[in-house]
Amino acid sequence: MTVTAENVSAALEVDRVESHLNPPASYDLADHPLPSGREEVWRFTPLKRLRGILDGEASDASLAWETTLPEGVTLSTITAAEAREIGEVAPNERPAALSASLSGGATLVDVPADFASDEPIVIRLTGSSVDDLVWGQVVYRVGAHARATIVLVHTGSARYSAIQSFLVGDGANVNVLSLQDWDDDAVHLGRDAIHVGRDASVKHTSVSFGGDLVRMHANVDYAGPGGNAELLGLYFADEGQHLEHRLFADHNAPHTTSNVNYKGALQGDGAHTVWIGNVLIRKVAEGIETYEENRNLILTDGTQADSVPNLEIETGEIAGAGHASATARFDDEQLFYLRSRGIPEKEAQRLVVHGFFNDLIRKVGIPSIEEQLLATVEAELAKNVLKDA
Repeated sequence: MTVTAENVSAALEVDRVESHLNPPASYDLADHPLPSGREEVWRFTPLKRLRGILDGEASDASLAWETTLPEGVTLSTITAAEAREIGEVAPNERPAALSASLSGGATLVDVPADFASDEPIVIRLTGSSVDDLVWGQVVYRVGAHARATIVLVHTGSARYSAIQSFLVGDGANVNVLSLQDWDDDAVHLGRDAIHVGRDASVKHTSVSFGGDLVRMHANVDYAGPGGNAELLGLYFADEGQHLEHRLFADHNAPHTTSNVNYKGALQGDGAHTVWIGNVLIRKVAEGIETYEENRNLILTDGTQADSVPNLEIETGEIAGAGHASATARFDDEQLFYLRSRGIPEKEAQRLVVHGFFNDLIRKVGIPSIEEQLLATVEAELAKNVLKDA
């Protein structure tokens, strides 16, 4: 049978399989009740540290925006209803549903069809106080065959909950990086949903360093065959920090691909990271290929890394599917090799950590950000591993 948009849509009408880790999308808050902490999607998150975000209190507080927009890219404000009309991906969790309901409108970042620029779209969001509760709603609409890089930087302090949709047109090529570099007391709940057009390619990188509690959720689905998504992540948790990343690749079209690669390091008493990866391969998704991987490096005692990869497969007619997860301390053989050549222990540990992250950082594809990430990893190491060097 020839694959067309029409028969893919028809197949989806009868393919109603839902992921057990991702509730059905809905704007109705009744479909996203206040969690108790016993639910599978919330059992790793310390709810008390969310400081009341999930209660859904109205607020007119906002973050300060600083933008750099290449010529041709526009930024405007639209209503929540207009966001739905242009294809915003509906929320599939309570924080995103609250953000859509309470934001008071959405920001639209519009990249025209056939746009091409090496200059990144940069949006810097800065909070002034953890007492501020901020609801965010942003739609990024990228036209067909456009080529664009989008950089989001979160700094300062706030209680911030955001729903973001990346609507990527057919044949487009988009590189997105979201950096969470908050102050130590900030709380950030984010949902980035990526709708990949036919034959489009998307790279999405989530980097979390700062904040008291950060919980990021990246979703991917496909508008048609040929879509490719690469989901990268890097995180470094210090004493008392909770950094959580949840991934969902919904292969709802045939001949699509997804590749997930997240790496994290932990140091300091009470540092906690969570990585939940989930791939749903629907019956219609013949010929797809997917792989998800998470690696964690334990640098000191008293840390905890939870890593849970999942595959939900409804058809055996696929090109490939797999996952891997590992959590370990320093590689003794690597340390021995370096120390046997006269390198001091602390410096050897530093080199091992940089080697652990470097291959992933090189995949980011934004030179200025890659340099910044390397510098931040060095600064994180100085807090514990290299403190006495």
